[in-house]
Amino acid sequence: MLGAAALATAALGGCAPAPAVQGKDPHAMQLLAAGAATCHATTSQQNAVAVAATNRTRAASGLPPVWADDRLAQAAAGHACDMARRGRMTHVGSTTHGPAPRLKAMGYAPSVTAENIAAGHFDLNRVLHEWNVSTGHHANIVIPQMRHMGIGEAVGADGKTRFWAAVYAAPR
Repeated sequence: MLGAAALATAALGGCAPAPAVQGKDPHAMQLLAAGAATCHATTSQQNAVAVAATNRTRAASGLPPVWADDRLAQAAAGHACDMARRGRMTHVGSTTHGPAPRLKAMGYAPSVTAENIAAGHFDLNRVLHEWNVSTGHHANIVIPQMRHMGIGEAVGADGKTRFWAAVYAAPR
């Protein structure tokens, strides 16, 4: 952990198991009291920055690039907002148990999904860097099958803590 930062990772998809106990996330952390959050739609610039950083990492591993997908960005932004409202960093959403159902709700039929999440006092470039230097997060970034990604951000009720979600996927 870095200062006021928290990171968690999980790869879900295909025949990967749901969290050990339905609705439970072993990586979950309650960081703030639940409350009003400031939720943002992902900008094309944010998505472009995230895709570029991801593709630099993938290229260094000899992997093909991923492409920005608005549905993945909407799912990521929605999950970041959900986490910020609950003050809880978790892969389990208020009504979902991981990124695959969130993507399906956006009309994206995934064959594989992965999600990186974070919460703390850092900006987009910092969170992308932290995911790259974290073994579990890096593993999600370099899953060879991934073809698309999207990123989302929201600010918690304290007005300071940023909640981030990045979703990686490949279509069926």
